[in-house]
Amino acid sequence: MPLTQFFSWRLLTKFVGVLLITISQWSIASDSVGKDKNTNKEKEESPANILILMFDDMRFDTFSYRGGPVSTPNIDALAAESTRFDNAMSTTGLCSPSRAAFYTGKWGHKTGLDDNVELYHTRLAELDLKEGGLIKKASEAGYLVGHVGKWHLGAQGTALRGAEIDLSHGHEPRQRYSRVYTPINKVQQVKGYYEGNLDANSEKHEYYKTLAGSYEDTEAYKKVVAGKKMLSQMARDERPFFGVISFNQPHPAYRVPEPYASMFNPHELKLPANHLAERVNKPMAQGEIWWPWHDVGHMRGIDWRKARAHYYGAIAMVDRIVGDLIQQAKDEGIYEDLHIVLFGDQGSMLGEHTLYDKGPYAYDELMRMPLLIKDPDIAPRVVRRQVSLIDVTPTLTEMMRLDADKDYDGHSLMPLMLKGDIAEEGQVDKALYAYEWYNGSWFGIRAIRTPEYKLVWNPGEDLDELYDLEKDPGEVTNLIENKNYAGVRGDMLKLLMSELKRTEDPALTKLEYHAKHYSKDTRNEKTSH
Repeated sequence: MPLTQFFSWRLLTKFVGVLLITISQWSIASDSVGKDKNTNKEKEESPANILILMFDDMRFDTFSYRGGPVSTPNIDALAAESTRFDNAMSTTGLCSPSRAAFYTGKWGHKTGLDDNVELYHTRLAELDLKEGGLIKKASEAGYLVGHVGKWHLGAQGTALRGAEIDLSHGHEPRQRYSRVYTPINKVQQVKGYYEGNLDANSEKHEYYKTLAGSYEDTEAYKKVVAGKKMLSQMARDERPFFGVISFNQPHPAYRVPEPYASMFNPHELKLPANHLAERVNKPMAQGEIWWPWHDVGHMRGIDWRKARAHYYGAIAMVDRIVGDLIQQAKDEGIYEDLHIVLFGDQGSMLGEHTLYDKGPYAYDELMRMPLLIKDPDIAPRVVRRQVSLIDVTPTLTEMMRLDADKDYDGHSLMPLMLKGDIAEEGQVDKALYAYEWYNGSWFGIRAIRTPEYKLVWNPGEDLDELYDLEKDPGEVTNLIENKNYAGVRGDMLKLLMSELKRTEDPALTKLEYHAKHYSKDTRNEKTSH
């Protein structure tokens, strides 16, 4: 049911007092008891004020509202007012491509942004300026647009797209086409770990570090200050606003000050079953060193535990960040009507499969991400169907009453927010994922996930992956050549091909050829039943 219809009948019930709705409309209304705040036509027609809170490499499973190990009262409170998408998936487990997908609503084969930018070995410097995305759309529609923090899609990209407020860029270059960052020092530092060298506090600072000072001394806090400044300016402006506050946290290396560095005892952490699991029958690329800190041969058990403990501390600090910004919005008097979207651009590996950070694979620890959407006019709920980061773009486009691109690859989440999982009843519950490049190295990975299974196509190697997520949620056992799963494999291949066709992905042609390798086993399996 469109929001405009929802608002209209509530308005009529206020002034006329007569029930003029159908039974189906009443079922939607009952879901929103206590949340009706649309008491006038002006509010109904006004565009939404949007605040995006974006975090880097933030896993889905650490928050206390998800039963995770970190107490996150501020994020929990936001979740209680939001639609919780508990099975949200990133498009790509890599910073620049996932962010480009969010801002444009399109996959990298359409925008050209399918790799990191500005880093060692990448061929890309920026997202093409022809891809104006949400920032340009909002600016041209009369919004006050602001961006604070990490962008990672090319120098000056936010200002060039119309952001009036453009603050706290962090480590990113400010000149277009700057020379890429080359991690020479990191290579030497990791080499030293093999030689027995340690950094201050007997730590390995490429993996975990206790920062000097306090929360107020961190780079993250500088972004908090800039974010508060942006919210104050937006509160004083009569225009609707679209604001993004984007943090590098909790991206590796996991670096936090006290008390966060000591908040979790590494010796007492509960580790997942796939922690340091040996990779058997897995693609070779998973174990290669694509960034210096992927070299983990020197990591002892306690090092992995300390890295995880520092990550948990970083999530606790992220919760404080969220609380500070929400309090600022309340102090400015804009919180009640504020639409807030909180998400991570992808997850991160903390030792699962003996992997650290991210790389060319599609494990859930990397593929899944948190996603909360607070709409003050919609009752909070939990959505369990899979959704994608790329779906957030058309959702915001609808909220902000912007013109949608014809080639958006996602779909609006508004029906799920209004009705819950029943809104997509009868549709296949699926999520698409890609990993085209990593800093200049090509992989071409495409993955399709259902609640039961995951298929990963690795065209850069001769080994694909199939996982039974119900029996093996840690994705330890690759079933791609298991005859008992030939039928599942065939169905998942068809589902993946249908998604590549839908998104006009040129990789489909190659996949169709590779799929022929499995067709005989699939036919035999179906015949035997």
